[in-house]
Amino acid sequence: MLAAVDEKYNSYRPGSYIDRLNRRAGEWVEIDEELAHLLRRVTAWANFFDGMFDVTVMPLLRLWGFYKDEVARVPSAEELKETLRLVDYRKVEVEGHRARIGQGQELVTGSFIKAYAVDKLVEELRRMGIDDAIVNAGGSTIYALGGAAHDGWKVNVRNTEDERMMFELRLTDKCYTTSSQQLTFVDIHGRRYGHILNPLTGRPSLNKHVGLVTDSCFDGDAISTGLFLQSAATFEQKMARLKERIPIDGFFVGADGKTVSTFGFNQYIERRFTL
Repeated sequence: MLAAVDEKYNSYRPGSYIDRLNRRAGEWVEIDEELAHLLRRVTAWANFFDGMFDVTVMPLLRLWGFYKDEVARVPSAEELKETLRLVDYRKVEVEGHRARIGQGQELVTGSFIKAYAVDKLVEELRRMGIDDAIVNAGGSTIYALGGAAHDGWKVNVRNTEDERMMFELRLTDKCYTTSSQQLTFVDIHGRRYGHILNPLTGRPSLNKHVGLVTDSCFDGDAISTGLFLQSAATFEQKMARLKERIPIDGFFVGADGKTVSTFGFNQYIERRFTL
């Protein structure tokens, strides 16, 4: 199940549908129904965030040196301006079983494909009659399947800067997803620049951490990326709008280290630690 999703839809997998779209940017490419559905979902979330979540940011990531062998450097204002012309989710077109991205564009699936694979795996576990399990995809996406018989599954949430405990959560049939700059960054003259880039400015977010509890890991992963680029005030505004659409709660740690959370997030906290 996981291997199949990786082989078909991972942008880093040579020969995947996404890889073909990237290599033939500007041309129509045959895709399957599942990818058509995925592309519509990610562009819908991009639209919700007014472009502050965008799966066409790969040219920006390359510009900052995330996929270069040479030493990374801070791009100039002119370089950012030129590269930002390629970043626009509205140029991702889907018609039936074919798709096209803009000339020079490149999709990146890091903000949703692993979480989507977890959703697919959970579906398969349920189909097999397994109703009590926990799926941990590298710590950033965790699905707590069932667990009601033993008061849910425990999920530890740590501070992304010093690994100290923040919360101990108890989850039943819920997904916990998180976004941070902790593990993926480039070091430029001793300063870390994280991989979550603002698609409108081209610059890395300075925020610390977003954690969400949702029903769908796919939605949680995509949304946490979009929320990571907000301020504390706009996080609360976006969450209020999101709660009108889907079950969702969570917290946000801004650049200043201050934490804000939804009221509903408290229901999942078994234990809260003082930082």
